Amino acid sequence: MTRVVIMLTQDDVTIPHAAEAFRNLRDTGISDIGFKDIGLPFEGRKKLVAAIKREHMNVYFEIVRGTREDTIRSAREAVELGVDYLIGGKYLQEVASIVKANKIKYYPYVGRVFGHPCLLAGSIDEILAEAREREGRGVDGLNLLAYRYNGDSRSLIRNLKGALKVPLLVAGSVDSSEKIQFLTRLKIPAFTVGTALFEKKFLPGASLSDQVKFVLREANQ
Repeated sequence: MTRVVIMLTQDDVTIPHAAEAFRNLRDTGISDIGFKDIGLPFEGRKKLVAAIKREHMNVYFEIVRGTREDTIRSAREAVELGVDYLIGGKYLQEVASIVKANKIKYYPYVGRVFGHPCLLAGSIDEILAEAREREGRGVDGLNLLAYRYNGDSRSLIRNLKGALKVPLLVAGSVDSSEKIQFLTRLKIPAFTVGTALFEKKFLPGASLSDQVKFVLREANQ
């Protein structure tokens, strides 16, 4: 079964009304909720994590700030927040040393990630080589910006899924039934969806909760 991580984000920024959005989604059948390390003050993040934890759901915190210093700061925030998964970021050794002792699962980015919203570049062979290297260093999984890739997204996903043992989390621009069905047919362990929900890409004019219910149905057909 493919896990759907609902991101309370738009254009790689946590939405200011994330707590309200979460309250409206609690009864949709979701079990995995995420947000970014920008767009909401730290105290707001703490309250959001507490609300998610009260519902016994998994919390995902994504690093999109790109510098080494910002990445380390976000990793320390992940520990303080008490999230379940830290995803994104590129400084594997530094981040792992912070989160490992706190039982936070870490899924770093793979490939050349740049810009904001984050984009992915590099040949499939280069990305696969880096993914294998990171797998060999004991990561819990990998965060793949497959639909932000400047090449053949489907080939990239197929190649990594077929070559790796660690789970893939496909993040970014999952915005159509066709993409969801492709990921579920390949049995990709998890994908995130955020901006498309708030832009009502799946069901034009429908509520946020109906968008989420639709995505969950598509992922579990």
